[in-house]
Amino acid sequence: MAHDHTQVREFFGARAAGWDTRFPDDGPAYAAAVVDLGLRPGGAVLDAGCGTGRALAPLRAAVGPQGTVLGADLTPEMLAEAVRAGRGRIGRLLLADVGRLPLRPRSLDAVFGAGLISHLPQPTENLRELARVVRTGGRLALFHPLGRAALAARQGRRITDDDLRAESRLRPLLANSGWRLESYTDEDSRFLALAVRQD
Repeated sequence: MAHDHTQVREFFGARAAGWDTRFPDDGPAYAAAVVDLGLRPGGAVLDAGCGTGRALAPLRAAVGPQGTVLGADLTPEMLAEAVRAGRGRIGRLLLADVGRLPLRPRSLDAVFGAGLISHLPQPTENLRELARVVRTGGRLALFHPLGRAALAARQGRRITDDDLRAESRLRPLLANSGWRLESYTDEDSRFLALAVRQD
């Protein structure tokens, strides 16, 4: 997909109404990735590029009723679907660009990004913005319920090493953005890269 906000909004806006029904079995994978993020009760977490908010319930379960759960997305139609699904009661929804978040520096413990990295127009700068709003030692989870090869097959393309999710590309990208890659999993059943915010 082209890295342009207008095209991203058009792509996801046109698909928002049926998004959850297209991927009905992803819930357990989201929940497992949130567990791996290692959130604590009372923590503050952002679902960056939250879409219809499928990660909000497991994020809320992780931080508990005293914690803070935010969901930010660029596409109004996706956020409208999140509200329709009742997910606006789980966390606060923000119509926002993850490249310019309306959040204070170091105000979060973690960021969760499902399918996010391939839609960032300026990956280094955008990941740096996510680092800005996370405290030192906080964590980032870049997740997808399918690994790189399985996702490429679903989309009818071949896997390539120039994919930003390839470990050889992702590790330096994160390092140049204020993050240290801590663990990397790329299996057919899921992709999960966990990183720690550096000082």
